[in-house]
Amino acid sequence: MSEIGEKKRILIVEDEPFIALTLEDMLDELGFGLVGTVSHIAEALEMIEREAVDCALLDVNLGSEKIDPVADRLAARGCPFIFTTGYGASGIPAAHVGRPVLQKPFRMDDLAGTLNATLAKA
Repeated sequence: MSEIGEKKRILIVEDEPFIALTLEDMLDELGFGLVGTVSHIAEALEMIEREAVDCALLDVNLGSEKIDPVADRLAARGCPFIFTTGYGASGIPAAHVGRPVLQKPFRMDDLAGTLNATLAKA
């Protein structure tokens, strides 16, 4: 769980509505704040510029769009992020190999552990 009085704000970049809603519910139950949920690269880049983001959950593939521009922008800002994918580490953008990955489907305790570990390193 996030620290009391310090609700970390998470951005969800996910194009599957059911997965996005499930993530929103999980984050709420774990005590995290939600920056927003977007399903397109342009929306994600706009949200990063406009909002304070403590961490992001990034689906590797958004339809035909690859997540690379969003991962690059977050990395340039020093903002931690976690890839969520059903493809395993092989689908991760080459420039970001070594970043945390949550293999879909994952459980709430997997999300909590990965988020807390990622935020602790930031």
